[in-house]
Amino acid sequence: MSVDWIGYGYATLVASGGVVGYVKAGSVPSLAAGLLFGGLAGFGAYQISNDPNNVWVSLATSGALSAIMGKRFYGSRKFMPAGLMAGARFVLLQPHPAAAYSIFTAH
Repeated sequence: MSVDWIGYGYATLVASGGVVGYVKAGSVPSLAAGLLFGGLAGFGAYQISNDPNNVWVSLATSGALSAIMGKRFYGSRKFMPAGLMAGARFVLLQPHPAAAYSIFTAH
């Protein structure tokens, strides 16, 4: 059993982004969303660590967060934080491309 360090790093990045948004701007929604999505990403990393083919929670969490932040980046054209979070999803998928591919091609 290998540990999904990249997934846990992504979860930490998401959760810490929510905390930073709260500290810098006093944004309670940023804190809540960061902790919610960070927790879900951490749970997804835990599932992948136990079963490398169980990518559903991680894939759904990163996909939803990428869509939300991608929309925000498109509207603001500011890299931080929306562009960073939208792009971080692609780093997350790098260690699991075979598992993600097998899910979508299974008959």
